[in-house]
Amino acid sequence: MSSTTPDKTKSKSSLSTAGNEPGGEEEIYAKHKKVYPREVHGIFATWRVTGVLVLLGLYYLLPWFRWNGHQAVLFDLPARKFYVFGLTFWPQDFFFLAALLIVAALSLFFFTALAGRLWCGYACPQTVWTEVFLWMERKVEGDRNKQMKLDRAPWSAHKFAIKASKHVLWLAFAAWTGFTFVGYFTPVTDLGARLAHFSLGPWETFWILFYGFATYGNAGWMREQVCIYMCPYARFQSAMFDKDTLVISYDEQRGEPRGSRKKGVDYQAQGLGDCIDCTLCVQVCPTGIDIRDGLQYQCIGCAACIDVCDQVMDRMGYPKGLIRYTTENAMEGQRSHLLRPRVIVYATLLVAIMGAVVYGLTQRVPLRLDVIRDRNTLYRETSQGLVENIYLLKIINMDEKPHTYSLKVSGLSGASLAPGQSKISVPAGEVANVPVRVRIDPALLKHVGNDVEFHLRALDNPKLSTDATGRFIGPIPRR
Repeated sequence: MSSTTPDKTKSKSSLSTAGNEPGGEEEIYAKHKKVYPREVHGIFATWRVTGVLVLLGLYYLLPWFRWNGHQAVLFDLPARKFYVFGLTFWPQDFFFLAALLIVAALSLFFFTALAGRLWCGYACPQTVWTEVFLWMERKVEGDRNKQMKLDRAPWSAHKFAIKASKHVLWLAFAAWTGFTFVGYFTPVTDLGARLAHFSLGPWETFWILFYGFATYGNAGWMREQVCIYMCPYARFQSAMFDKDTLVISYDEQRGEPRGSRKKGVDYQAQGLGDCIDCTLCVQVCPTGIDIRDGLQYQCIGCAACIDVCDQVMDRMGYPKGLIRYTTENAMEGQRSHLLRPRVIVYATLLVAIMGAVVYGLTQRVPLRLDVIRDRNTLYRETSQGLVENIYLLKIINMDEKPHTYSLKVSGLSGASLAPGQSKISVPAGEVANVPVRVRIDPALLKHVGNDVEFHLRALDNPKLSTDATGRFIGPIPRR
């Protein structure tokens, strides 16, 4: 086994070495054969089902939760506002999204270096939705043997009814998945009301159908082909493995030579290993590989083979762990190191970035101020002989409550706002464009160009304050 070359032993389901085609031409790619994963129970299966229930529960229920009068999680693209549990994010908060993507990438690197493809086996959307579609298939068509028998049988009214029932169930679930997806971008209650009256807009209709059919196609039809042929992670995962990475492995020294035998016989006297060659590890694999062939890129790390092999070992009276999570060093009789440089670096970066994100969120002021100077005129003179510049203030109230703000200027001695412009009211979650005029006695100007500071503070909450700098232009000062 080599952690750096996961495809050194090719899966029999992915490559064909047949050279007996008409004309003697060699077949490069084998025809796809449907995989019928056997249902399995065990500790890893329980964890996988728990992950499916939690993740799908969050996906389908979150749009229906309310928080401060808004949908708890809503990405309002037309208004350019993201509502996430009472926090309102604007385009100016894009760096939080960038930090979240960095955290997601580092988490993938960290868990892969630690224990292989945990993401693929337990949390990947392809895995999660495929598990649900497989469960529905078993409820309608029966277990693995019944499904295989049904597919081999000729078409009949009975077979058509069973297949049609399964696909109707799949399509209904996929449509609900597409509806929920759009519900994260359009208020779900409004979306449901318009769906009931057949008054959906073209884009909403498109995305419900697109996401629904994508779910139906990927989880119902393509399944393991997405993981094997379409997912790029399967191709570069080996770059994140090393000899101390926990991966699902078959203990070849203990299991070989494999062979069938009766329970209780002295199989070691017959020169056999612990593997009874029942092939159950192959039958439960969702990608159809044989884990006994070594580490392969098609393995998604679901650990179904561990559960079923442990059950076989129990029935035979052998020790568990013929297939187990272990490291390459451990398989070679060497000491494994859980804490190693790459794991420590990933963990440190994760903690640092997540700490910075949490700190940024706690210190985030839901108020923005942009100052845009009127460039149509350099300056103007008032009837009182003062020099005046005009600015457009863009005030973004990102809070969930309306506020009245006090506005002041500083940084330019003698500068003041025009009368009646020191208080500004902005509704909750709105952008106010406020023109203001700053005046000063030209005798106080020392330069043609001067910086002026604008200070904005909420009257009901002094912590809601922000500053911005503008440029004040005046005449050439008299010497």
